Amino acid sequence: MSEYLPFTRPTIDEQTIAEVGEVLRSGWITTGPKVAEFEQALTEYLGGGRLVRTFLHATGALEEALVVCGIGPGHEVIVPAMTFAATANVVLRLGAKPVLVDVDLRSRSLLMDQATAAVTPKTRAIMPVHLNGLAADLDAVYALAGKHHLRVVEDAAQAIGTLYKGRKIGSFGDLVVFSFHPNKNLTTIEGGAVSLADPDETRTLEILRFHGITKHADGTMDVTRPASKHNLTDVAACVGLGQLRHLDGFNQKRRQLANRYFEMLADDRLGVLPARGDAGHSWHMFTLLPRYSSACPDRNTLRQRMHQRGIGLGIHYQALNQFTLYKNMGYPEGSFPNAERIGRETVTLPLFPAMQLSDVERVCEALDQCLNSR
Repeated sequence: MSEYLPFTRPTIDEQTIAEVGEVLRSGWITTGPKVAEFEQALTEYLGGGRLVRTFLHATGALEEALVVCGIGPGHEVIVPAMTFAATANVVLRLGAKPVLVDVDLRSRSLLMDQATAAVTPKTRAIMPVHLNGLAADLDAVYALAGKHHLRVVEDAAQAIGTLYKGRKIGSFGDLVVFSFHPNKNLTTIEGGAVSLADPDETRTLEILRFHGITKHADGTMDVTRPASKHNLTDVAACVGLGQLRHLDGFNQKRRQLANRYFEMLADDRLGVLPARGDAGHSWHMFTLLPRYSSACPDRNTLRQRMHQRGIGLGIHYQALNQFTLYKNMGYPEGSFPNAERIGRETVTLPLFPAMQLSDVERVCEALDQCLNSR
């Protein structure tokens, strides 16, 4: 019987595992020299003269990036209705209002005409999401932000290594937030980072990620603002350094696998394919909107059938207004037709660097059987 094929699996090499052992034996396992090394390595990888600061997780990084932008009660932030809940949750946690906007059915990116219409005198920021490793339309986003004097916090959780018109996401722009969760293209087990250009805002981020503390040369410290604790550990940073050595290779393999999916599913007979970016698309995930029928009426049936064949399918994601929290904020069903359809129907197909092209073929053959047989 074939090995079970999940929708994702991290790839961590033996060298990295050995280096983690060295960190554990060193006696310094929390924030220390490895974190500094990892931040420098990320800075060099992204280029563009940026400043990069790591966090315990991307959720904390997103929230503190908004704090740096001055977002608070009475403010509004434009957020796509199709994204992981954290993108909008952090806006609410600061007392501001996430203003949800529908997305394109294939790219999952903000519909910019609706984003433009959503701007009010209370709007202070816009949060484009580079979903599935496909860059959002940043020219349009930054044009809108410039016209209305908005801050831009890019949710690049799924876009480490993605290019936009030949430039790495995070090498330019306002504040750009990455995730290093286990299912991302680069993992630190848990972790995140913010890329930005302003030294003063970078210093504010450093204070916000560790109790609001400013340390003095004589060993004393001061606390200048209430803050949480989001510091990355040296153990996690060590994993990140090992991953960064392979990131471009990982992303190249993901592109090869995605290309094979497009070859196998080219006629759209089995479902609506995702938008296909250029060579800069890092392909964090490959999502499909299957064509359900009386033979296979819904997603639950499809997932069960695929599971029985040793293949795991993910769901990425439900639309935000399909959650009670956002439905009760005045976003009833029908508010975002594209995002809601994605949320009801989408499945995430297996895609990770250790896969082979033959695995893609196996997935597509099983999809055909499961969708078209009772």
